[in-house]
Amino acid sequence: MLSRFVALLIGTLALASLRGHFDAMAGGPVGDKLWAMAGYFTFLTNLGLAALMFAVARGWRMPGGVGLALLVSIVMVGAVYHLLLAGLSHPVGLAWWATQGLHTAGPVVVCLWWLGFADKDVRWRDLGLALVWPGVYGAYVLVRGYLTGFWPYPFLNGDELGMGRLGVNILGMMLAFAGLSAVVIWVARSVGKPVLVK
Repeated sequence: MLSRFVALLIGTLALASLRGHFDAMAGGPVGDKLWAMAGYFTFLTNLGLAALMFAVARGWRMPGGVGLALLVSIVMVGAVYHLLLAGLSHPVGLAWWATQGLHTAGPVVVCLWWLGFADKDVRWRDLGLALVWPGVYGAYVLVRGYLTGFWPYPFLNGDELGMGRLGVNILGMMLAFAGLSAVVIWVARSVGKPVLVK
């Protein structure tokens, strides 16, 4: 029950952070704001995080491979933001709180939940599962960018970088996901079982 309660708190944090960011955005039609948010890996990943955590809170047992993919994706959200993007904007007020929830608190609490409660039964073949979501997102960004001219991140801006550099950046992103996935798999196989009793 403790695992399910913590999952409920994490899902609530993710949704509250998403709502906070939505409310902090400049005025405009609701659909336009949602469409803008739907271009970012951060928001889509946190939405998926909320859905998975609420499913766990309702009693779903998350498979080890899914937990791996979730952990790697949300940790990359935090890492990319703090290493590459944090200096590009300076949110204040509600936007600051939402940003911290999405990029800092979320990754930290998911790491703790994974260490304490998640199924650690992962195999090296599960590394491929962790690459599905970033691969799908990369394809989505390419299609959306070339159709609409909207590029969510400077390192994924096809108009400014050109196809060659953009391809290199996407490959680098996939390699980063693969490297982090390998580390998580090694930790999971070393720890073996959840640290806390479910």
